[in-house]
Order: sequence, then structure tokens, then C-alpha cells
Amino acid sequence: MDEETYHPPLPEAPHVYCARCGTSAGTSAPPTWMCAVAQGVRQYFCESCARTHIRAIESRLDPASW
Repeated sequence: MDEETYHPPLPEAPHVYCARCGTSAGTSAPPTWMCAVAQGVRQYFCESCARTHIRAIESRLDPASW
């Protein structure tokens, strides 16, 4: 048929924020940012926060206890 198919608009990509300081990275995290999964939730940390808390990250401490 010659009917045009309806295509709903695609949702916008969610913005990525640092879970520690709230810095915005836009729609995707830069390669220098760290991603961690804690209690089934993906969290991103900016380069500055990741460097500050590197020992806690390597010890696999819960980000809430940093």
C-alpha cells in the first residue's frame, strides 16, 4: 500500500552525570570517566572524582562510603 508508516520520535539519550559531584558529560561518558555498578545501578564518576577516590575504587568499596 502507499500509506506512510508512523514512526514515533526516538527518545533523547539520557545525560551522563558524575554520581559524586554532579558534573555533566553530555549524552555519553568520555573515556576518562569511570563506570561502576553498585546494587544493580550503573554510576559514572568524572576523572577528578575517580582520581580522588582511586584507593576506594580499587578496594571495591561501596561509593556511598567514600
